[in-house]
Amino acid sequence: MIIAAILILLAAASATAQEPIVILGRPTDVSMTANVHVERSTEVRIAYGSARDQYTDTTEPKSIAADVPLVEELKGLRPDTRYFYRLQYRTSPSAGWTSSPERFFQTQRSRGKNFTFLIQADEHLYDKKGIPSLFETTLRNEAKDSADFLFSLGDTFGDDHTPDETTSDDMRDLHRDYLQYFGKVSHSMPFFFCLGNHEGEMGYYLKQNPPNNIAVYGTLWRKYYYSNPVPNAFYTGNLKQEDHGMGLPENYYAFEWGDALFVVLDVYRHCDVNEKPQNWDWTLGADQYEWFRKTLSSSKAKHKFVFAHHVRGQGRGAAGMVKGFEWGGYETKQDRYTFEAQRPGWEAPIHQLMVKYGVNAFFQGHDHLYATEVIDGIMYQEVPMPSDSTYEIGVLANADAYTDLTLDGSGYLRVNVNEDRVVVDYVRTFLPQHETAERRNGEVKHSYTLTPRTSSVAELGAQTSTVYPLPADGVLRVANTDQDIDEVIIMNAIGEIVMRSTSSELQVEHLPNGIYSARIVRNGATSTHPVLIQH
Repeated sequence: MIIAAILILLAAASATAQEPIVILGRPTDVSMTANVHVERSTEVRIAYGSARDQYTDTTEPKSIAADVPLVEELKGLRPDTRYFYRLQYRTSPSAGWTSSPERFFQTQRSRGKNFTFLIQADEHLYDKKGIPSLFETTLRNEAKDSADFLFSLGDTFGDDHTPDETTSDDMRDLHRDYLQYFGKVSHSMPFFFCLGNHEGEMGYYLKQNPPNNIAVYGTLWRKYYYSNPVPNAFYTGNLKQEDHGMGLPENYYAFEWGDALFVVLDVYRHCDVNEKPQNWDWTLGADQYEWFRKTLSSSKAKHKFVFAHHVRGQGRGAAGMVKGFEWGGYETKQDRYTFEAQRPGWEAPIHQLMVKYGVNAFFQGHDHLYATEVIDGIMYQEVPMPSDSTYEIGVLANADAYTDLTLDGSGYLRVNVNEDRVVVDYVRTFLPQHETAERRNGEVKHSYTLTPRTSSVAELGAQTSTVYPLPADGVLRVANTDQDIDEVIIMNAIGEIVMRSTSSELQVEHLPNGIYSARIVRNGATSTHPVLIQH
């Protein structure tokens, strides 16, 4: 009898499915997408509603096989609403439904509403720079924030160290392995991904013996397991269909949420000249650049955030790279401005576009530490690893590439957005055995506040009583010349002095198109004014 009872219990246990993994993505004002993953054939449905434990809607039951994700879109939701849900699942039609713990998600916030989002970068579990135990601790910390969504800035899924040997099965395993981790938080925190260099989805690799290359494999498996935004009524992004089953690559996209614009760039897919791009080889490509320009210029959001794995794809630091090539327009070794020759018809270098159209912050990964640099009013923020096995990988290797604050440690960024300001916190992660009185898991190591940046176009219009005409072509004039001018100093977008004069009329026909600033000194008093030069 005892043996029979044990066998019955074991049979019941084997018939009960392990709780499926749910990873949310593509949130909009009226919908949410759930990627559901199971380890054995399972029937699933989602019960949801706008009050706890009161589910007014349920999706139709659907059967899914092991390792074949179900992509379920919940439609007809209300904007600016928190929803609660339970995933219900069973292994056979005769079995009872088992319910997950109650989860939640948020539809698009309205203007004027506060919200929080999180950012992490460079998980690096595949090469042991990151360790699972620390990453899981970071995820537990993140779960406490109940944020609206989470960004990962790349070097997560891929491993491009052996591009010629890496197989499709390798890339499948690399992407599938992270389900167990993101599933711990993204059941209630939609997941957005930004491609890193190690994902291998570079334009050069796409061209090598397609479809049998690391870039095609990486794109297909990333899209198979995770749902990045696709262009629709809510998101804008890459509309170019790609061959070999890749379709829309879901590699760059933008959306608005509350008082903020979010823009995610792909700095790799359009670099197809060689395996190790240099200088002008690094490019967003004409289509992505024009989309980026239109996205920034047309948005009325008070806060504008831009995300990429790194300035120009590789290298180290931010301020030291902003001047060069597509990002700043200069041939750095020759110190020559050649943007118009290299990118004919493009409005301005990327950094100058962000200055002109009022970007608050540019978030990047790649360098594996916490670092800040403010360039022309834009915060360039390096995001720390969430899983740094030594707590100092990045700061030892790359801190000298930065000119401002650098901090060691592992963790993530928590960003709170409201109408008037943005607060960015560096939340640190420590394993229990590494905590001390000065090193506490979940502590805020550093914090700062950003305020809205008015678009330079609007700023320029407000300054016409001081410097004019705007835009200037051949001559820039200084108004109110009843006071003697001690000096006028013209600086470019990266703070370099390009002209000095004691006259109220400056000949600027030799200066390249772009955003500048005029520092005017009168009787020892100094004022600074934005200037737009356009020939």
